[in-house]
Amino acid sequence: MTTYWPALLGGGAIGLSATLLMLLNGRVAGVSGILSGLWRTGTPRLANLAFVTGLVLGPLLYRVAFGRLPEAHVEASLPVLVLAGLLVGYGTRLGSGCTSGHGVVGLARLSPRSIAAVAVFLLTAVATVAVMRLTGAS
Repeated sequence: MTTYWPALLGGGAIGLSATLLMLLNGRVAGVSGILSGLWRTGTPRLANLAFVTGLVLGPLLYRVAFGRLPEAHVEASLPVLVLAGLLVGYGTRLGSGCTSGHGVVGLARLSPRSIAAVAVFLLTAVATVAVMRLTGAS
């Protein structure tokens, strides 16, 4: 019955970090924007670097808390993963943000643009799973 604790704590940590970033820096916790901000001039690079460092250290903190690294099972080939990454990157530019910015912060702010973006994210995910199941790919 305790298998939900890691997800619950992780979700709480994401919500807390997004709230603190908004309250303390006045910025939306959109990972794609923060990551791309590391290479742009005129952006708070130190704050962006601290946020990205926290993302990288997250699995290590998970290991300290739960005695093991989070499990991840990836069955796709490297070319499929590269293509997927490029499509996600293109989509974040096209949609002016990613799932963290739109889904975590934008929905909480009842942003119409974020509501539309998350609806598109979810419909695309459902369609992708349906196509993958129909073609026998997994």
